Amino acid sequence: MKSKIAICVILLSITIAGLGCTSQPGGSPQDSSQLNDTHNESVGDLRDIEGIWMGNLKVPGGLELRIVFNISTSPDGSIKASMDSPDQGASGIPVETVSYKDGNLDLEVKSIRGSFEGIYKENNKTIDGKWKQAGSAIPLVLNRIEKAPDTHRKQDPVKPYPYTEEEVVYENKEAGIKLAGTLTLPQSEGPFPAVLLITGSGPQNRNEEILGHRPFLVLSDYLTRQGIAVLRVDDRGVGESTGNFSQATTEDFAGDVLSGVTFLKNHKEIDSSRIGLIGHSEGGLIAPMVAVQSPDVAFIVLMAAPGLTGEEILYMQSALIARAEGVGNGTISENEVLMKRMYSVVKKEENNTIAEEKLRDILRTELANMSEQERKSSGNIEAAIDAQARGLLSPWMRFFLTYDPKPALVKVKCPVLAINGEKDLQVPPEENLRVIDEALKEGGNKDYTVKELPGLNHLFQTTETGSPSEYTKIEETISPAALEIMGDWISEHTQKK
Repeated sequence: MKSKIAICVILLSITIAGLGCTSQPGGSPQDSSQLNDTHNESVGDLRDIEGIWMGNLKVPGGLELRIVFNISTSPDGSIKASMDSPDQGASGIPVETVSYKDGNLDLEVKSIRGSFEGIYKENNKTIDGKWKQAGSAIPLVLNRIEKAPDTHRKQDPVKPYPYTEEEVVYENKEAGIKLAGTLTLPQSEGPFPAVLLITGSGPQNRNEEILGHRPFLVLSDYLTRQGIAVLRVDDRGVGESTGNFSQATTEDFAGDVLSGVTFLKNHKEIDSSRIGLIGHSEGGLIAPMVAVQSPDVAFIVLMAAPGLTGEEILYMQSALIARAEGVGNGTISENEVLMKRMYSVVKKEENNTIAEEKLRDILRTELANMSEQERKSSGNIEAAIDAQARGLLSPWMRFFLTYDPKPALVKVKCPVLAINGEKDLQVPPEENLRVIDEALKEGGNKDYTVKELPGLNHLFQTTETGSPSEYTKIEETISPAALEIMGDWISEHTQKK
């Protein structure tokens, strides 16, 4: 059905972002046993479902996410459960409702508006069912495992580290929030040059944890070993940082970064004249914004940064990823027409209520041609439509669609390193690096380097196709070549003269 790809692309972002929101602002996930509204009910042999259960959730776009349920019972017969999403660095997500009747297991995870409904199969000891979220219903088969999966990757640093870690908290006073992070300091004598790492889109923790990888943990470890202090921070509303992520825009995140620069400037171990920014993906939009506003930014590194508007990037991203997954050109073209209709509403209709109804009408029209089988496999169509309409009208999306990075890039006068992977399908390198190069040249920047790195994807992993479906399957977190390029460039630009 022609509308399937656009709908799946939106649902993919909702699914991934939703599973990542596991922490309450300023704290850790609650244990399910502590929730007052937890409902437990059982009729059947509880030994059938006790233990650790894992399944692979195949979400749109070719990605696979491991889902783990930890189910235990008490002497009084009550059932407790929690959920982990190891590929997203999420654990201990409360399962508020647990019901087991005559082999039917129902689990409700209210914090992410998700649920699992499955049937215990005695013959093969599996629980066959569906994961439901944002109106979608995705098949999920759970198998009992002995222990939770190991999420350690080969490049993850192992303690003890040859440097100092300092847990820090500072304020964005204008926004009225606190930001929490980790500052790593070389063991040599300071003051040190420093970089602040800026995450990509979606709610990210300080390690920019995604699909079992912790890019910012690896990057901070590498740079700190090179004598550079590194500050990595939980996004607002994530982990130990306070604030409301869902109502924030890229400009708001730029304010958070400015507060981080001020924190580093006032830290006794940091050389205030050698503070830089490294922004990945959306972070690469934010870094130039901050560099233009703050004279304290001495240099910036842009990793897979957009040079085009969000709308232009989304069209290219959708087509490239779909083509990598084997979708035909005709369907891709039809999908772009649908996206343009929806984005037009987002851009032109300022009233959210009116815009939401217009988007619903567009999506209902597209979905009218679904077969009965497609309707059954798609779950709650109206809920899916509602979720997509709300996502498209979020403050972040409204800003991202129309924001043009070029005017800020033209004003950047500090040294810039812009790198992108040759096989990046999310922020295509040729088109975006070209615009970044042109903008810096137009602004008269005297010290900038633009590089396309062969064989790397959006996460700077060595890849075959660049498709997001490969991210979790690749053991490498960041290419050593990319680390070396950034490390050498930063060292060169922070040497004391």
